[in-house]
Amino acid sequence: MRPTDRTGLAIVLSLIALTLFDAMGLIIKHLSSDYSAAELSAWRNLFGLVPSFLALWTSSAWRSSGRVWKIRQWKLALMRGVIVTGAQLCFYLSLGLMAFATASTITYANALFMTALSVPVLAEKVGWVRWSAVMIGFAGVILVMQPGSDAFSVTALLPLAAAALYALVAITARLFDDDVPNPLVSVYSTIASTVGAFFLALWWGGFTPVASFADMGWIIAMGAFGGTAVLFLVASYRMTEPSNLAPFSYFGIPLAFVLGWLFFDEAPWDTLFPGAILIALGGLLIVWRERRNRP
Repeated sequence: MRPTDRTGLAIVLSLIALTLFDAMGLIIKHLSSDYSAAELSAWRNLFGLVPSFLALWTSSAWRSSGRVWKIRQWKLALMRGVIVTGAQLCFYLSLGLMAFATASTITYANALFMTALSVPVLAEKVGWVRWSAVMIGFAGVILVMQPGSDAFSVTALLPLAAAALYALVAITARLFDDDVPNPLVSVYSTIASTVGAFFLALWWGGFTPVASFADMGWIIAMGAFGGTAVLFLVASYRMTEPSNLAPFSYFGIPLAFVLGWLFFDEAPWDTLFPGAILIALGGLLIVWRERRNRP
């Protein structure tokens, strides 16, 4: 346990972050009929820069290091931003094409991808328990996607691709030098994802003029919610061990279902269950095994 362990507050902050992420997703789905996924990604990253710089400016680790901007692995940091751009494009596209809860639930496969990617990226040894957990979780993903049925659509691959890319972003964070402050890495990645998303939006067909002040308000809120969620999530992971927070991340699955039902009158019971339960079970089994292996 860390000397400054504040597990209770960390759990609260992580739950707030999940709620803000879902609020951001609701706005994206609301705006997706008028603006492309690439545009929304660009706006989300642009307005998300504010909380990223705020996190860096208030970082004690960054101040104690003399507020140095340059990092040795700057190419890796920028590459992670480009990967985020791809992940956002896939996820935002899926929100406009699928039920909100279904798209959100499939992205929870990122914990399974993180376990699988830890072998080639980090050279970790993954035992049979964690591989079994990955298989259970992917069985849940398959049940949610329903390949081979009339309900299956290739769009279901979009949130799955987003989950894989988000997992790659998370796993590569462990490749940075220990003395590099997390907020500085986040700023590098956010800048790269902002630039990448703007170029992608221009290639995609350009920017649609913002239709109204209401839409601009939604766009600003989308960026603020997403950026603040990242800020809260980073803060929570600095307060306690990640395994203490991981079980609560699956709170997002029922929350996404409720929000999709309230705001879009969606209730995809047949699509989500029992697959969502298996996804959560696979992720929790990985958490349990990591706790058992902790010295």
